Amino acid sequence: MYELLKRDGLAKRGRFHTVHGVIETPVFMNVGTAAAIKGAVSTDDLRGIKTQVELSNTYHLHVRPGDDVVKKMGGLHKFMNWDKPILTDSGGFQVFSLAGLRKIKEEGVHFNSHIDGRKIFMGPEESMQIQSNLASTIAMAFDECPPSVADRAYMENSVARTTRWLKRCKAEMERLNSLPDTINKEQLLFGINQGGIYEDIRIAHAQEIAKLDLPGYAVGGLAVGESHEEMYRILDAVVPHLPVNKPTYLMGVGTPANILEAVDRGVDFFDCVYPTRNGRHGHVYTNHGKLNLFNAKFELDDSPIEEGCQCPACRSYSRAYIRHLLKAKEMLGMRLCVLHNLYFYNTMMEEIRQAIDEGNFKEYKKKKLEGLTGGKC
Repeated sequence: MYELLKRDGLAKRGRFHTVHGVIETPVFMNVGTAAAIKGAVSTDDLRGIKTQVELSNTYHLHVRPGDDVVKKMGGLHKFMNWDKPILTDSGGFQVFSLAGLRKIKEEGVHFNSHIDGRKIFMGPEESMQIQSNLASTIAMAFDECPPSVADRAYMENSVARTTRWLKRCKAEMERLNSLPDTINKEQLLFGINQGGIYEDIRIAHAQEIAKLDLPGYAVGGLAVGESHEEMYRILDAVVPHLPVNKPTYLMGVGTPANILEAVDRGVDFFDCVYPTRNGRHGHVYTNHGKLNLFNAKFELDDSPIEEGCQCPACRSYSRAYIRHLLKAKEMLGMRLCVLHNLYFYNTMMEEIRQAIDEGNFKEYKKKKLEGLTGGKC
């Protein structure tokens, strides 16, 4: 399922085989929360900007249009016209961050929909059922995402419950994959490591969940308020305790600099809303730092966002024109910036894979970070 092709230091170059195609790693997954990339980006667009994996959100699709609707439409791949891999997150993070009033019990979480206020219950079995209805390639285990600043006693109890929930997720997915009406009987389950900024809790949890021999493992609960240095410290501590022959996924991360640092520590999978969110606000990534196209200095700039870039925006339009679109609140401006940013990220991952293949990742990382104005991107 996962082939480890090469190591360059701790950096891993892999190939992950799935029912919906092969994923070359390290990989950045393009975030389409409600089965669409924000910024009017279609799945045809995704194919043209080197996207390997699209990521959708279990919670959001459960509340709208309803995972039952998606199943009746033949699953997420058919519904959104995307034939490559899709990862669905479990809904756990949204339950704990969006839902407001909630009640955590051993069986799961009771909470109110952020859309219409209706009462919803989600536990491990419900999350697996929803993700099975969505028929994604990779499903994430249902976990609690506690605040990184939670005290030790709370964190220990939370992580122990997350482990119990993971075992329930595994059993339920095996059951669902055996049913005759399941759309994707080859759905894969990734477990999630938690423990905040407590190294010993993280390590013990990693060792415990590694025994379950799942297809992949994620590190969750980072990039939620702790410093970048704390995040790197936790990765240094925990990644060596996750199986090297399985993909490691750092959830919700991050900036180009974050990704380079995490690849250097053995991480394979990434996702983040930064390229799309920043693009919608006219902030674009380049190899020489981030630009704000609203700035007046671009008013008469007839160069592309980045010379040599082959994205749809840079091939056809100037900074001046895109700035005009943004100022005029034309959706095309936002769309072109999002396309450029996703192309930038996907191209960077391509460069990372090549650098590891050639055994010069450290040199590539140093040069890339210097270009990104010291990693401030």
